[in-house]
Amino acid sequence: MNNPLIMSTDVIVIGAGNAAMCAALAAHENGATVIVLEKSPETLKGGNTTFTHGSIRFAYKDAKDIQAIIPELNDEELRNIDFGTYTESEFFDDMCRVTNYRTDIELASLLTSESFPTMKWLTSHKIKFIPIYGRQAYKVDGRFQFWGGMVLESVGGGKGLVDKLHERAQSLGIDILYESPAISLITDDQGIKGVIYKQNGITKEIHAKAVIIASGGFHANIAMRTKYLGVNWDLAHTRGSRFNTGEGIQMALDIGALSAGNWSSAHAVGGDRYLPDFEEGFQRLSYPLGIVINENGKRFLDEGEDFRNYTYAKYGKLILEQPNQAAWQIFDQKVKPLLREEYKGKKVSKVVANTLEELAEKMEGVARDAFLHEIEEYNAAVRQKIPFNPNVKDGRCTSGLSIPKSNWANTIDEGPFEAYAITCGITFTFGGLKINTKAEVQHNLYQSIPGLYAAGEVVGGLFYSNYPGGTGLMAGSVFGRIAGKNAALFTQKNINKVNV
Repeated sequence: MNNPLIMSTDVIVIGAGNAAMCAALAAHENGATVIVLEKSPETLKGGNTTFTHGSIRFAYKDAKDIQAIIPELNDEELRNIDFGTYTESEFFDDMCRVTNYRTDIELASLLTSESFPTMKWLTSHKIKFIPIYGRQAYKVDGRFQFWGGMVLESVGGGKGLVDKLHERAQSLGIDILYESPAISLITDDQGIKGVIYKQNGITKEIHAKAVIIASGGFHANIAMRTKYLGVNWDLAHTRGSRFNTGEGIQMALDIGALSAGNWSSAHAVGGDRYLPDFEEGFQRLSYPLGIVINENGKRFLDEGEDFRNYTYAKYGKLILEQPNQAAWQIFDQKVKPLLREEYKGKKVSKVVANTLEELAEKMEGVARDAFLHEIEEYNAAVRQKIPFNPNVKDGRCTSGLSIPKSNWANTIDEGPFEAYAITCGITFTFGGLKINTKAEVQHNLYQSIPGLYAAGEVVGGLFYSNYPGGTGLMAGSVFGRIAGKNAALFTQKNINKVNV
Protein backbone atom coordinates (compact mmCIF):
# COMPACT_ATOMS: atom_id res chain seq x y z
CA MET A 1 0.00 0.00 0.00
CA ASN A 2 1.29 3.47 -0.87
CA ASN A 3 2.29 5.65 2.07
CA PRO A 4 1.14 9.27 1.53
CA LEU A 5 3.96 10.49 3.78
CA ILE A 6 6.68 9.03 1.54
CA MET A 7 7.63 10.02 -2.00
CA SER A 8 10.50 8.95 -4.22
CA THR A 9 12.64 10.61 -6.87
CA ASP A 10 16.12 10.33 -8.32
CA VAL A 11 17.61 13.55 -6.93
CA ILE A 12 16.56 15.85 -4.09
CA VAL A 13 17.84 19.43 -4.05
CA ILE A 14 17.76 21.21 -0.68
CA GLY A 15 17.35 24.95 -1.23
CA ALA A 16 15.94 27.01 -4.08
CA GLY A 17 18.39 29.83 -4.78
CA ASN A 18 20.75 30.16 -7.71
CA ALA A 19 23.02 27.21 -6.83
CA ALA A 20 20.09 24.95 -6.00
CA MET A 21 18.12 25.71 -9.15
CA CYS A 22 21.21 25.34 -11.35
CA ALA A 23 21.70 21.94 -9.72
CA ALA A 24 18.07 21.00 -10.34
CA LEU A 25 18.23 22.03 -14.01
CA ALA A 26 21.51 20.18 -14.57
CA ALA A 27 20.22 17.01 -12.91
CA HIS A 28 17.06 17.14 -15.02
CA GLU A 29 18.89 17.66 -18.31
CA ASN A 30 21.08 14.66 -17.47
CA GLY A 31 18.08 12.40 -17.14
CA ALA A 32 17.15 12.51 -13.45
CA THR A 33 13.79 13.20 -11.86
CA VAL A 34 14.14 16.02 -9.34
CA ILE A 35 12.31 17.38 -6.30
CA VAL A 36 13.38 20.70 -4.76
CA LEU A 37 12.78 21.36 -1.05
CA GLU A 38 12.54 25.05 -0.15
CA LYS A 39 12.29 26.19 3.47
CA SER A 40 10.71 29.56 2.66
CA PRO A 41 7.25 30.38 1.34
CA GLU A 42 7.10 30.93 -2.40
CA THR A 43 6.90 34.72 -2.01
CA LEU A 44 10.30 34.73 -0.24
CA LYS A 45 12.00 32.07 -2.33
CA GLY A 46 15.55 32.14 -3.57
CA GLY A 47 17.74 32.52 -0.50
CA ASN A 48 20.49 35.11 -0.70
CA THR A 49 20.30 35.23 -4.50
CA THR A 50 17.12 37.30 -4.27
CA PHE A 51 18.98 39.98 -2.29
CA THR A 52 21.86 40.40 -4.74
CA HIS A 53 22.06 42.85 -7.62
CA GLY A 54 22.54 39.85 -9.89
CA SER A 55 26.16 40.82 -10.62
CA ILE A 56 28.14 37.80 -11.79
CA ARG A 57 31.90 37.47 -12.35
CA PHE A 58 33.21 35.37 -15.23
CA ALA A 59 36.22 35.15 -17.51
CA TYR A 60 35.97 36.56 -21.04
CA LYS A 61 38.44 37.43 -23.79
CA ASP A 62 36.81 40.39 -25.50
CA ALA A 63 33.57 42.12 -26.46
CA LYS A 64 32.69 39.24 -28.79
CA ASP A 65 32.48 36.94 -25.77
CA ILE A 66 30.09 39.44 -24.17
CA GLN A 67 28.07 39.49 -27.38
CA ALA A 68 27.83 35.69 -27.18
CA ILE A 69 26.10 36.13 -23.80
CA ILE A 70 24.00 39.12 -24.93
CA PRO A 71 23.27 38.64 -28.67
CA GLU A 72 21.12 41.78 -28.58
CA LEU A 73 24.25 43.93 -28.30
CA ASN A 74 25.00 45.06 -31.84
CA ASP A 75 28.31 46.29 -33.20
CA GLU A 76 27.25 49.94 -33.04
CA GLU A 77 26.44 49.66 -29.33
CA LEU A 78 29.70 47.87 -28.69
CA ARG A 79 31.62 50.81 -30.14
CA ASN A 80 30.34 52.91 -27.20
CA ILE A 81 31.34 50.35 -24.56
CA ASP A 82 34.79 49.34 -23.37
CA PHE A 83 34.37 45.96 -21.64
CA GLY A 84 38.11 45.35 -21.60
CA THR A 85 39.20 41.76 -20.96
CA TYR A 86 39.13 39.46 -17.96
CA THR A 87 40.95 36.23 -18.64
CA GLU A 88 40.72 32.92 -16.77
CA SER A 89 44.21 33.61 -15.49
CA GLU A 90 43.19 37.03 -14.14
CA PHE A 91 40.11 35.56 -12.48
CA PHE A 92 42.19 32.79 -10.90
CA ASP A 93 44.83 35.31 -9.76
CA ASP A 94 42.09 37.42 -8.16
CA MET A 95 40.76 34.39 -6.30
CA CYS A 96 44.24 33.68 -4.95
CA ARG A 97 45.24 37.28 -4.21
CA VAL A 98 42.01 38.36 -2.53
CA THR A 99 41.92 35.27 -0.27
CA ASN A 100 45.60 35.69 0.64
CA TYR A 101 46.38 32.52 -1.36
CA ARG A 102 44.29 30.31 0.91
CA THR A 103 41.57 29.40 -1.61
CA ASP A 104 41.23 25.73 -2.55
CA ILE A 105 43.35 25.69 -5.72
CA GLU A 106 41.45 22.85 -7.42
CA LEU A 107 38.04 24.41 -6.77
CA ALA A 108 39.21 27.91 -7.72
CA SER A 109 40.72 26.60 -10.95
CA LEU A 110 37.49 24.81 -11.83
CA LEU A 111 35.43 27.87 -10.96
CA THR A 112 37.43 30.15 -13.24
CA SER A 113 37.76 27.74 -16.17
CA GLU A 114 34.06 26.86 -16.13
CA SER A 115 32.79 30.40 -15.61
CA PHE A 116 32.29 31.36 -19.27
CA PRO A 117 30.85 27.96 -20.35
CA THR A 118 28.46 28.23 -17.41
CA MET A 119 27.32 31.68 -18.55
CA LYS A 120 26.57 30.20 -21.95
CA TRP A 121 24.71 27.33 -20.27
CA LEU A 122 22.60 29.77 -18.25
CA THR A 123 21.56 31.58 -21.43
CA SER A 124 20.52 28.20 -22.88
CA HIS A 125 18.06 28.05 -19.97
CA LYS A 126 16.63 31.45 -20.93
CA ILE A 127 18.51 33.48 -18.31
CA LYS A 128 19.25 36.96 -19.68
CA PHE A 129 22.00 39.40 -18.75
CA ILE A 130 22.70 43.09 -19.28
CA PRO A 131 25.79 45.31 -18.76
CA ILE A 132 26.17 46.81 -15.27
CA TYR A 133 26.28 50.41 -16.44
CA GLY A 134 25.18 52.00 -13.17
CA ARG A 135 27.62 50.34 -10.77
CA GLN A 136 30.62 49.03 -12.70
CA ALA A 137 31.27 51.65 -15.36
CA TYR A 138 31.83 55.37 -15.67
CA LYS A 139 31.22 57.26 -18.89
CA VAL A 140 34.38 58.85 -20.26
CA ASP A 141 34.25 60.91 -23.47
CA GLY A 142 30.87 59.43 -24.31
CA ARG A 143 32.04 55.82 -23.88
CA PHE A 144 31.28 53.48 -20.97
CA GLN A 145 34.44 52.04 -19.44
CA PHE A 146 34.10 49.01 -17.18
CA TRP A 147 36.46 48.21 -14.32
CA GLY A 148 37.11 45.55 -11.71
CA GLY A 149 36.56 42.41 -13.81
CA MET A 150 32.78 42.38 -13.51
CA VAL A 151 30.59 43.60 -16.37
CA LEU A 152 27.20 41.82 -16.43
CA GLU A 153 24.20 41.30 -14.18
CA SER A 154 21.05 39.26 -14.58
CA VAL A 155 17.97 41.06 -15.87
CA GLY A 156 15.87 42.04 -12.87
CA GLY A 157 18.78 41.61 -10.48
CA GLY A 158 18.89 38.68 -8.09
CA LYS A 159 15.14 38.45 -7.86
CA GLY A 160 14.86 38.37 -11.64
CA LEU A 161 17.42 35.57 -11.75
CA VAL A 162 15.53 33.52 -9.15
CA ASP A 163 12.21 34.04 -10.91
CA LYS A 164 13.61 32.94 -14.28
CA LEU A 165 15.32 29.87 -12.79
CA HIS A 166 12.09 28.83 -11.08
CA GLU A 167 10.04 29.44 -14.22
CA ARG A 168 12.45 27.34 -16.23
CA ALA A 169 12.43 24.51 -13.69
CA GLN A 170 8.65 24.43 -13.50
CA SER A 171 8.34 24.46 -17.29
CA LEU A 172 10.48 21.30 -17.33
CA GLY A 173 8.31 19.57 -14.74
CA ILE A 174 10.68 19.89 -11.78
CA ASP A 175 8.67 19.83 -8.53
CA ILE A 176 9.41 22.61 -6.02
CA LEU A 177 7.95 22.15 -2.53
CA TYR A 178 7.79 25.46 -0.64
CA GLU A 179 7.58 25.77 3.16
CA SER A 180 9.13 22.32 3.27
CA PRO A 181 12.36 22.51 5.29
CA ALA A 182 14.70 19.53 5.24
CA ILE A 183 15.25 18.12 8.72
CA SER A 184 17.81 15.36 8.26
CA LEU A 185 19.40 13.03 5.75
CA ILE A 186 18.37 9.39 5.45
CA THR A 187 21.42 7.15 5.16
CA ASP A 188 22.56 3.57 5.40
CA ASP A 189 25.93 1.87 5.06
CA GLN A 190 25.86 2.43 1.30
CA GLY A 191 25.32 6.21 1.53
CA ILE A 192 22.40 8.56 0.99
CA LYS A 193 18.85 7.24 0.74
CA GLY A 194 16.80 10.43 1.00
CA VAL A 195 15.63 13.29 3.18
CA ILE A 196 13.24 13.74 6.10
CA TYR A 197 11.41 17.06 5.86
CA LYS A 198 8.46 18.94 7.36
CA GLN A 199 5.43 20.17 5.43
CA ASN A 200 2.57 21.96 7.17
CA GLY A 201 3.92 20.64 10.46
CA ILE A 202 3.85 17.03 9.27
CA THR A 203 7.01 14.95 9.07
CA LYS A 204 7.45 13.34 5.67
CA GLU A 205 10.13 11.52 3.69
CA ILE A 206 11.45 11.57 0.16
CA HIS A 207 13.51 8.56 -0.83
CA ALA A 208 16.18 9.26 -3.43
CA LYS A 209 19.41 8.01 -4.90
CA ALA A 210 21.21 11.34 -4.45
CA VAL A 211 20.86 14.59 -2.49
CA ILE A 212 22.32 18.00 -3.33
CA ILE A 213 22.61 20.43 -0.40
CA ALA A 214 22.42 24.03 -1.64
CA SER A 215 20.65 25.71 1.27
CA GLY A 216 23.10 28.51 2.05
CA GLY A 217 25.35 29.19 5.02
CA PHE A 218 24.53 30.27 8.57
CA HIS A 219 24.63 34.06 8.38
CA ALA A 220 21.06 34.39 9.73
CA ASN A 221 21.71 32.09 12.70
CA ILE A 222 22.90 34.41 15.47
CA ALA A 223 23.96 31.56 17.76
CA MET A 224 26.12 29.92 15.08
CA ARG A 225 27.53 33.32 14.09
CA THR A 226 28.63 34.02 17.63
CA LYS A 227 29.98 30.49 18.09
CA TYR A 228 32.09 30.45 14.95
CA LEU A 229 32.76 34.09 14.05
CA GLY A 230 33.24 35.41 17.58
CA VAL A 231 32.74 38.60 19.56
CA ASN A 232 30.20 41.19 18.32
CA TRP A 233 28.99 39.17 15.33
CA ASP A 234 25.64 38.84 17.09
CA LEU A 235 25.44 42.65 16.77
CA ALA A 236 26.01 42.74 13.02
CA HIS A 237 23.12 43.73 10.77
CA THR A 238 21.72 40.60 9.13
CA ARG A 239 21.43 40.97 5.38
CA GLY A 240 19.95 38.64 2.80
CA SER A 241 17.66 35.70 3.47
CA ARG A 242 16.37 35.08 6.98
CA PHE A 243 16.14 31.38 6.08
CA ASN A 244 19.90 30.78 5.75
CA THR A 245 20.39 29.36 9.24
CA GLY A 246 22.84 26.54 8.64
CA GLU A 247 20.67 23.40 8.83
CA GLY A 248 21.97 22.07 5.51
CA ILE A 249 25.56 22.24 6.73
CA GLN A 250 24.64 20.74 10.08
CA MET A 251 22.73 17.76 8.71
CA ALA A 252 25.76 16.85 6.61
CA LEU A 253 28.12 17.24 9.56
CA ASP A 254 25.78 15.00 11.56
CA ILE A 255 26.51 12.08 9.21
CA GLY A 256 30.26 12.63 9.26
CA ALA A 257 30.83 15.20 6.52
CA LEU A 258 34.14 17.02 6.58
CA SER A 259 34.10 20.76 7.27
CA ALA A 260 36.24 23.13 5.24
CA GLY A 261 37.03 26.78 4.77
CA ASN A 262 37.16 29.93 6.87
CA TRP A 263 34.61 29.35 9.64
CA SER A 264 35.74 32.43 11.57
CA SER A 265 35.09 34.85 8.71
CA ALA A 266 32.28 36.00 6.46
CA HIS A 267 31.28 38.29 3.62
CA ALA A 268 30.46 41.47 5.52
CA VAL A 269 29.94 44.96 4.13
CA GLY A 270 29.29 48.50 5.25
CA GLY A 271 25.74 49.75 4.99
CA ASP A 272 22.99 51.85 6.52
CA ARG A 273 23.26 51.88 10.30
CA TYR A 274 19.55 52.15 11.02
CA LEU A 275 17.81 49.91 8.48
CA PRO A 276 16.09 46.84 9.98
CA ASP A 277 17.55 43.38 9.43
CA PHE A 278 16.77 41.71 6.08
CA GLU A 279 15.79 45.04 4.53
CA GLU A 280 16.86 45.61 0.93
CA GLY A 281 19.00 48.62 0.09
CA PHE A 282 21.46 48.22 2.98
CA GLN A 283 24.80 48.57 1.16
CA ARG A 284 26.73 51.85 0.88
CA LEU A 285 29.60 51.05 -1.45
CA SER A 286 30.91 54.31 -2.88
CA TYR A 287 33.45 54.63 -0.05
CA PRO A 288 36.47 54.63 -2.46
CA LEU A 289 35.35 58.13 -3.53
CA GLY A 290 35.44 59.59 0.00
CA ILE A 291 36.73 58.74 3.46
CA VAL A 292 35.40 56.61 6.32
CA ILE A 293 35.75 57.70 9.96
CA ASN A 294 34.73 56.18 13.29
CA GLU A 295 33.14 57.88 16.30
CA ASN A 296 36.59 58.90 17.49
CA GLY A 297 36.81 61.00 14.33
CA LYS A 298 39.58 58.82 12.91
CA ARG A 299 40.03 57.00 9.61
CA PHE A 300 40.65 53.27 10.12
CA LEU A 301 40.88 51.73 6.63
CA ASP A 302 42.36 52.45 3.21
CA GLU A 303 39.30 53.43 1.18
CA GLY A 304 41.33 53.27 -2.06
CA GLU A 305 43.25 50.06 -1.47
CA ASP A 306 41.70 48.43 -4.53
CA PHE A 307 38.56 48.53 -6.65
CA ARG A 308 35.43 48.30 -4.51
CA ASN A 309 34.83 44.74 -5.83
CA TYR A 310 37.92 43.51 -3.99
CA THR A 311 37.55 45.26 -0.62
CA TYR A 312 33.87 45.70 0.23
CA ALA A 313 33.37 42.17 1.58
CA LYS A 314 36.16 42.52 4.15
CA TYR A 315 35.57 46.09 5.31
CA GLY A 316 32.37 45.22 7.17
CA LYS A 317 34.47 43.36 9.73
CA LEU A 318 36.64 46.45 10.29
CA ILE A 319 33.51 48.55 10.88
CA LEU A 320 32.27 45.95 13.40
CA GLU A 321 35.49 46.47 15.37
CA GLN A 322 34.90 50.24 15.76
CA PRO A 323 33.23 51.91 18.79
CA ASN A 324 29.51 51.04 18.79
CA GLN A 325 30.09 49.06 15.58
CA ALA A 326 29.53 52.31 13.70
CA ALA A 327 31.21 54.60 11.18
CA TRP A 328 30.48 57.46 8.78
CA GLN A 329 31.25 57.85 5.07
CA ILE A 330 32.15 61.43 4.14
CA PHE A 331 31.82 62.97 0.63
CA ASP A 332 31.95 66.44 -0.85
CA GLN A 333 30.39 67.89 -3.99
CA LYS A 334 33.27 66.93 -6.29
CA VAL A 335 32.30 63.25 -6.12
CA LYS A 336 28.59 63.41 -5.36
CA PRO A 337 27.60 62.83 -9.04
CA LEU A 338 29.59 59.57 -8.96
CA LEU A 339 27.83 58.05 -5.94
CA ARG A 340 25.93 54.83 -6.56
CA GLU A 341 22.14 54.74 -6.82
CA GLU A 342 21.76 53.38 -3.29
CA TYR A 343 22.72 56.79 -1.85
CA LYS A 344 19.62 58.44 -3.36
CA GLY A 345 16.79 56.50 -1.77
CA LYS A 346 14.40 57.63 0.94
CA LYS A 347 15.66 55.09 3.48
CA VAL A 348 19.12 56.60 3.77
CA SER A 349 20.67 57.68 7.08
CA LYS A 350 22.66 60.80 6.27
CA VAL A 351 23.37 64.36 7.34
CA VAL A 352 24.18 67.31 5.08
CA ALA A 353 25.96 70.55 5.98
CA ASN A 354 27.45 73.57 4.24
CA THR A 355 30.63 73.48 6.33
CA LEU A 356 32.73 70.73 7.87
CA GLU A 357 32.23 72.29 11.30
CA GLU A 358 28.47 72.06 10.89
CA LEU A 359 28.80 68.49 9.59
CA ALA A 360 30.81 67.52 12.67
CA GLU A 361 28.01 68.80 14.91
CA LYS A 362 25.40 66.77 13.02
CA MET A 363 27.23 63.41 13.09
CA GLU A 364 25.84 61.91 16.27
CA GLY A 365 28.49 60.44 18.58
CA VAL A 366 31.49 61.68 16.59
CA ALA A 367 34.32 63.52 18.39
CA ARG A 368 34.07 66.95 16.74
CA ASP A 369 37.59 68.33 17.17
CA ALA A 370 39.28 65.04 16.35
CA PHE A 371 37.23 64.74 13.16
CA LEU A 372 38.10 68.26 11.99
CA HIS A 373 41.78 67.62 12.70
CA GLU A 374 41.60 64.32 10.78
CA ILE A 375 40.07 66.05 7.76
CA GLU A 376 42.72 68.78 7.87
CA GLU A 377 45.55 66.21 7.93
CA TYR A 378 43.94 64.13 5.20
CA ASN A 379 43.41 67.10 2.86
CA ALA A 380 47.01 68.21 3.32
CA ALA A 381 48.26 64.71 2.47
CA VAL A 382 46.44 64.33 -0.87
CA ARG A 383 48.82 64.32 -3.84
CA GLN A 384 46.71 66.59 -6.00
CA LYS A 385 49.06 66.68 -9.00
CA ILE A 386 48.19 63.04 -9.81
CA PRO A 387 45.07 63.01 -12.06
CA PHE A 388 41.87 61.52 -10.63
CA ASN A 389 40.36 58.67 -12.67
CA PRO A 390 37.67 56.44 -11.11
CA ASN A 391 37.92 53.85 -13.94
CA VAL A 392 41.43 52.72 -13.03
CA LYS A 393 43.59 52.44 -9.94
CA ASP A 394 44.84 55.95 -10.56
CA GLY A 395 47.59 56.17 -7.92
CA ARG A 396 46.15 59.46 -6.66
CA CYS A 397 47.09 58.83 -3.06
CA THR A 398 47.95 60.43 0.24
CA SER A 399 51.46 60.91 1.59
CA GLY A 400 52.66 60.58 5.18
CA LEU A 401 49.48 59.27 6.83
CA SER A 402 49.56 56.25 9.14
CA ILE A 403 46.57 54.89 7.23
CA PRO A 404 47.03 55.80 3.57
CA LYS A 405 44.48 56.21 0.85
CA SER A 406 46.13 54.49 -2.10
CA ASN A 407 43.88 55.59 -4.98
CA TRP A 408 41.10 58.10 -5.75
CA ALA A 409 42.18 60.49 -2.99
CA ASN A 410 40.42 63.83 -3.37
CA THR A 411 40.46 66.68 -0.89
CA ILE A 412 37.20 67.11 1.00
CA ASP A 413 36.69 70.86 0.73
CA GLU A 414 33.71 71.64 -1.51
CA GLY A 415 30.40 71.93 0.32
CA PRO A 416 27.71 71.04 0.87
CA PHE A 417 29.19 67.98 2.57
CA GLU A 418 27.40 64.68 3.16
CA ALA A 419 27.95 62.03 5.82
CA TYR A 420 26.29 58.60 5.78
CA ALA A 421 25.88 56.57 8.98
CA ILE A 422 26.95 52.96 8.47
CA THR A 423 27.44 49.71 10.35
CA CYS A 424 28.50 46.15 9.52
CA GLY A 425 26.14 43.86 7.63
CA ILE A 426 26.83 40.14 7.27
CA THR A 427 25.91 38.69 3.87
CA PHE A 428 27.07 35.07 3.96
CA THR A 429 29.51 32.84 5.82
CA PHE A 430 32.70 31.33 4.38
CA GLY A 431 32.88 28.09 6.36
CA GLY A 432 31.06 25.01 5.08
CA LEU A 433 31.40 21.51 3.68
CA LYS A 434 34.40 20.01 1.94
CA ILE A 435 33.69 18.99 -1.67
CA ASN A 436 35.84 17.65 -4.48
CA THR A 437 35.81 18.76 -8.12
CA LYS A 438 32.74 16.57 -8.76
CA ALA A 439 30.90 18.50 -6.01
CA GLU A 440 30.81 15.31 -3.93
CA VAL A 441 30.68 15.99 -0.17
CA GLN A 442 33.68 14.48 1.58
CA HIS A 443 33.50 12.34 4.72
CA ASN A 444 35.83 12.98 7.65
CA LEU A 445 37.58 9.78 6.59
CA TYR A 446 38.57 11.72 3.44
CA GLN A 447 36.40 9.87 0.98
CA SER A 448 33.22 10.86 -0.86
CA ILE A 449 29.88 10.23 0.84
CA PRO A 450 28.02 8.20 -1.82
CA GLY A 451 25.13 10.19 -3.25
CA LEU A 452 25.75 13.46 -1.37
CA TYR A 453 26.65 16.66 -3.24
CA ALA A 454 26.84 20.35 -2.32
CA ALA A 455 26.92 23.74 -4.05
CA GLY A 456 26.66 27.41 -3.19
CA GLU A 457 27.28 28.95 0.21
CA VAL A 458 27.22 25.57 2.01
CA VAL A 459 30.61 24.86 0.38
CA GLY A 460 33.71 25.84 2.30
CA GLY A 461 37.20 26.45 0.97
CA LEU A 462 36.73 29.04 -1.77
CA PHE A 463 36.78 32.28 0.23
CA TYR A 464 39.01 33.36 3.12
CA SER A 465 38.66 36.73 4.87
CA ASN A 466 37.66 38.38 1.61
CA TYR A 467 35.86 37.79 -1.65
CA PRO A 468 35.96 39.09 -5.26
CA GLY A 469 32.58 40.70 -5.95
CA GLY A 470 30.19 38.67 -8.10
CA THR A 471 31.97 35.37 -7.45
CA GLY A 472 29.22 33.99 -5.20
CA LEU A 473 26.65 33.76 -7.98
CA MET A 474 29.26 32.34 -10.34
CA ALA A 475 30.39 29.72 -7.84
CA GLY A 476 26.77 28.76 -7.18
CA SER A 477 26.10 28.36 -10.89
CA VAL A 478 29.31 26.47 -11.67
CA PHE A 479 29.17 24.02 -8.77
CA GLY A 480 25.38 23.76 -8.93
CA ARG A 481 25.69 22.66 -12.53
CA ILE A 482 28.49 20.21 -11.66
CA ALA A 483 26.58 18.82 -8.67
CA GLY A 484 23.41 18.33 -10.69
CA LYS A 485 25.18 16.56 -13.53
CA ASN A 486 27.15 14.23 -11.27
CA ALA A 487 24.17 13.48 -9.05
CA ALA A 488 22.18 12.44 -12.13
CA LEU A 489 25.02 10.23 -13.37
CA PHE A 490 25.29 8.68 -9.91
CA THR A 491 21.60 7.78 -9.91
CA GLN A 492 22.00 6.00 -13.23
CA LYS A 493 24.70 3.80 -11.71
CA ASN A 494 22.46 3.06 -8.71
CA ILE A 495 19.14 2.57 -10.46
CA ASN A 496 17.87 -0.06 -8.04
CA LYS A 497 18.87 1.77 -4.89
CA VAL A 498 15.51 3.30 -3.85
CA ASN A 499 12.97 1.09 -2.14
CA VAL A 500 9.63 2.63 -1.22
